[in-house]
Amino acid sequence: DTGIGIDPAECEHIFERFYRADGARANTGGLGLSVVRWVVEHHGGSVSILDREGPGAVFEVRLPRRDAASQGVG
Repeated sequence: DTGIGIDPAECEHIFERFYRADGARANTGGLGLSVVRWVVEHHGGSVSILDREGPGAVFEVRLPRRDAASQGVG
């Protein structure tokens, strides 16, 4: 995205419920990234923020691949 970015000191907290980064304190909410983490982890995956210089933030979501045999397809 092209927002203000996330302070590296706050990266370890951004997936916590109701955590609000200093730059986002004017907005309401605080559940978005914790919900993302919960859903992804309950599907056996992981979510992380990637290092990036400049504005914006990049998140990586990794989910395990299911092969057709494990789903009973084919």
